[in-house]
Amino acid sequence: MKILVVSDTHGHEKNLMTVLNRVRPVDALIHCGDVEGGEDYIRAAAECPVYMVRGNNDYFSDLPREEEIVLGGYRIFVTHGHMYGVSMSTDMLKGEARSRNAQVAMFGHTHRPCLEIESDLTVLNPGSLSYPRQEGRKPSFLIMEIDRYGEAHYTINYLER
Repeated sequence: MKILVVSDTHGHEKNLMTVLNRVRPVDALIHCGDVEGGEDYIRAAAECPVYMVRGNNDYFSDLPREEEIVLGGYRIFVTHGHMYGVSMSTDMLKGEARSRNAQVAMFGHTHRPCLEIESDLTVLNPGSLSYPRQEGRKPSFLIMEIDRYGEAHYTINYLER
């Protein structure tokens, strides 16, 4: 199973289309918020199940604030992250994910890719496809692949500008 994880596209879907064309086929797409009106376009373009949450800039969106989904046997907690103080630390997010018995927590908001793998929980942020803030400022996304043995593997990927 191949899952594309993105965040913080902020209404600019050009890089997302580049990524989709590069990595297809995917079994699911997860968007960690700050979609800014691109919901319908993303759902139509993805050609797979799409899970999206509302970010701090999705003012008039009816997207859910958080999602709990199960993909490939993994319980995944998806949130934008701003309600959990992720700009300072992922500790509060980890606590919430563990209270929900999630094995994976996905968030956005910081516009910086992050991958923290602990024995009971993986916390990840795909970064931003539109406004990256990490050193080098390359748009980023993440691929979660679940192999035939049920093991998850994570890869942070970058687009050249």
